[in-house]
Amino acid sequence: MIRTSLQALTLPPGRFLRSAWPSRSLIYLASSLVLGLLPAVGCLLVLGYDSLGPVAVASIGVVALVAAGVGLPRFDRVRRRLVDREPRTGPVTAREMVFALVSALVLSWLDVAVAVLAALVPSVLLTAPLNPGASLWMRFAGPFAGVVAIPLLAYAVTAWAGMRAAMGGSLDAELREVKRSRARLVDVFEVERRRIERDLHDGAQQRLVALTVSLGLARLDLEPGSVAAHRVEEAHRQAKEALVELRELIRGVHPKVLSDRGLAAAVAEAADRSPVPVDVELDLPRLPEAVEVAAYFVVSEALANVAKHSRATRCWITGELRGGVLTLRVGDNGVGAADPAGGGLTGLADRVAVVDGRLALSSPPGGPTVLRVEMPCP
Repeated sequence: MIRTSLQALTLPPGRFLRSAWPSRSLIYLASSLVLGLLPAVGCLLVLGYDSLGPVAVASIGVVALVAAGVGLPRFDRVRRRLVDREPRTGPVTAREMVFALVSALVLSWLDVAVAVLAALVPSVLLTAPLNPGASLWMRFAGPFAGVVAIPLLAYAVTAWAGMRAAMGGSLDAELREVKRSRARLVDVFEVERRRIERDLHDGAQQRLVALTVSLGLARLDLEPGSVAAHRVEEAHRQAKEALVELRELIRGVHPKVLSDRGLAAAVAEAADRSPVPVDVELDLPRLPEAVEVAAYFVVSEALANVAKHSRATRCWITGELRGGVLTLRVGDNGVGAADPAGGGLTGLADRVAVVDGRLALSSPPGGPTVLRVEMPCP
């Protein structure tokens, strides 16, 4: 899929010229006139009111700069949609403000010049026969030159618009690609984990069940109290313990209840297995699979940390879906002072980031410790 005007340049010539990318690029460059006029008008207003005194002039200048710094980047984002179908979102950064001001003062006028030339040159050539002041050669050759100039200028305009948009959005594109790459890695990991779960469930678990049944039957055939009976009984006990551990492992890989009944039921089941009493308050509908999986493993890791490190006597889990955002809180009344840079929390933060979520930890010495997770649910 073509997402930017620079990518559109790789299309076959016929398809490119029939597409909307040249006209979108021309409109993008023409809109730079607004981008350049805003700070220019602000400067003229400041210079025109020098009779107000230096303090008033400085105040107007500061207000104009702040307004331009905040407003121009947002306007630039809106117009960049013409040449970039995945524009930057989120808060305006200082880098964007500086680049928008530089663009408005210098580069925007280059954009306007390119747009004017791209529209003026073919118009002059095509209308040469109607110009009484044009030479005879110009009247005959002008229309042909205009027809040739249109596709050439279409490529030039699209290339310049793509480069201009890339100047302000190259970092955004790199971040988007990093996010896509990380999401692909997580997807591959999920597929592999499901395969391991299936193999354990259909292979090793069934063999252990058969072994347990065989040992139980063998114990019935032996004389009670004999050495052989004792050894078979011990092997039977160990086989049952291994089966329990394997089932716990399979449940930890990807609990069946999460796929069947959703996040709320899976969290309730995890809370029941916790050695620390857990209060659960979740009333959630079914959510996107990626969000449910990420949220479940956040809760599971948090409960494991509570049991291992917190010395807590009580834990609580709350969650709500509001405004298309899932918010989860896992807290305990333990000793606090949890390390946010720990390996487990770092891995959870990476997993949450894949679904555009955020993870925050509050754990002052003496407690309480509260882990907060927010994940959008499109």
